[in-house]
Amino acid sequence: MEAVGKILEGLDWSPLWISLKTGAAATVFSFFLGIFAARKVIRMAPGRKAFIDGILTLPMVMPPTAAGFFLLLLFSRRRPLGIFLYENFDVRVVQTWLGCVVAATVIAFPLMYRNARAAFEQIDVNLVYAGRTLGMSEVRIFWKVVVPTAGPGIASGTILTFARALGEYGATSMLAGNIPGKTGTISQKIAMVIQDGDYVTAGIWVAAVILIALAAVVLMNLIAGKRMKTVKRW
Repeated sequence: MEAVGKILEGLDWSPLWISLKTGAAATVFSFFLGIFAARKVIRMAPGRKAFIDGILTLPMVMPPTAAGFFLLLLFSRRRPLGIFLYENFDVRVVQTWLGCVVAATVIAFPLMYRNARAAFEQIDVNLVYAGRTLGMSEVRIFWKVVVPTAGPGIASGTILTFARALGEYGATSMLAGNIPGKTGTISQKIAMVIQDGDYVTAGIWVAAVILIALAAVVLMNLIAGKRMKTVKRW
């Protein structure tokens, strides 16, 4: 225990803050992009919906390193988009914290999108018709009727998105690298200290990730539980 205490005293907590900042930023982007995409997709024709849905869900089923590879090709300063961002806006994505956010957003986005879409598809269409009858605009109906009604599903998606973004490793390591104090997340720190044979430090970081993930899952279950109070058990 004394050894663990000494390690905690001298532990660099920057991976925790970097991971939390990355997870929060990725969740914000995924939240709005996921809701927007879900709203658009559910209104598409079946064939087009299946194709677009497949593209939006792809990062969730493909290896994160493969997604990181494509992101690296896309944002490299040797590629058109990377050159455009750097020369016109002085924005660098590769080997920066912005790269962490981009990678985490791409990997976590499908969770937000899928949960939002599922929640929207379960809404009683009569609520939308009632809003139109009252003279509400489509935008107001969406934000005042649809989103609140789908609130539990959206909240669950948001929590899962944050948890996924917090633990992202593959795409982040490809795009942002592992720069201590800058792009070094908890997942990257765990991999690095294990390579050095420091299992005690790795265990501390694993415990931290488990606690955060458990808190996220418990919160999600509490939100889902509130929704199920009105449903009779069988």
